[in-house]
Amino acid sequence: MTKAQNVVPAHQGGWNIKRNGAQRATKHFDTKVEAVNAARKIARNQGAELVIHDRHGRLQQKDSHGNDPFPPKG
Repeated sequence: MTKAQNVVPAHQGGWNIKRNGAQRATKHFDTKVEAVNAARKIARNQGAELVIHDRHGRLQQKDSHGNDPFPPKG
């Protein structure tokens, strides 16, 4: 499983940051902007991927803050 921080909509409203495989949210925010900014900092510190979902839970955007191969494969 890849290290990743996910920004996902919270059932009770607002947005959560969740690590891959985690049952509970790392942090909860009222706005998506706040959640993305905080998750980006965590992902940079951990060299992990940032995965942002839309309000329906679908993948919206990915940003890698890890060790990407350069040049990219394939």
